[in-house]
Amino acid sequence: MSTFVYMTRCDGCGHCVDICPSDIMHIDENIRRAKNIEPNFCWECYSCVKACPNHAIDVRGYADFAPMGHSVRVRREEEKGTISWKIKFRNGTEKNFVSPITTKPWGKFIPKLAEGDKPNQGEINSQRLYTEPEGLNIEGELPSVPKESFKKGVYY
Repeated sequence: MSTFVYMTRCDGCGHCVDICPSDIMHIDENIRRAKNIEPNFCWECYSCVKACPNHAIDVRGYADFAPMGHSVRVRREEEKGTISWKIKFRNGTEKNFVSPITTKPWGKFIPKLAEGDKPNQGEINSQRLYTEPEGLNIEGELPSVPKESFKKGVYY
């Protein structure tokens, strides 16, 4: 199930448009409200749900944590530094989860990251992950696999 927007809550701020990894959240030109233009391509990542300051976007939860007939509400509260999940099951039982969010500047929240240097612009623009290649225990560049080896079925 893809995301859907409560039009009475949406003010057209565009936070969901900016954060959507699928680029499927758009602002309708006529009514100036958010809408999902390609529901079939929704990843159900909850990024737009968490980013919306008006709690105007909703999505059905995954079956692995909430079975059919449930409702899920996600609320991001930056002033408290939390994301709250409220799951209501068919039998009326409710479960509430609260998790911290990172809103601190570089190195102020996660101690292990604070030990390292702040990344420069070249590192930010790189395709490497933060700990590559050190985290892979290799020196220099990441290994590459020649295309010819795939044809032969050899992968080394």
